Amino acid sequence: MDLRQEETGDWWEVEALYDLCFAPGRTALSSYRLRDEVPPVAPLCLLLRDETGALVGAIRQWPVRVGQVPALLLGPVAVHPTRQGEGLAQHLIEESVARARALGWERELLVGDEPYYRRFGFRHLAGVIMPPPTNPDRVLGLDLVDGAWQGVSGPVRRFVEP
Repeated sequence: MDLRQEETGDWWEVEALYDLCFAPGRTALSSYRLRDEVPPVAPLCLLLRDETGALVGAIRQWPVRVGQVPALLLGPVAVHPTRQGEGLAQHLIEESVARARALGWERELLVGDEPYYRRFGFRHLAGVIMPPPTNPDRVLGLDLVDGAWQGVSGPVRRFVEP
């Protein structure tokens, strides 16, 4: 597998993978409103290509604010249906999280199933409020620095420079 940073020319191919892997209405989800007109954090947007050059996996991360505190919103992460079950999503998540830590980010959040994301260290975030209609039980966070989520609460908002 070839792991590399997503480039501008990859955008539509990645979007096609996301369309294939997720429901047609994925862009109507509240997490997409947090991404509107906000560029992703480019060094954390990664692709996996197989030996033929076919795109088999992708992950993106976006800056957000929880109250006034910066954080990363992980996702979407997708693996082509023919390659699922090979640990590729795990590889993408682990690599993207490691790069976020190396870049000095302190905290990440996502909307997902805790039983799956617990293996990466994500835990339920009480008091962190995603835009409706997000199920609050699916709002998960990861400390990239010890204690980074301690005392952080409030609504998740689009990242706008102060």
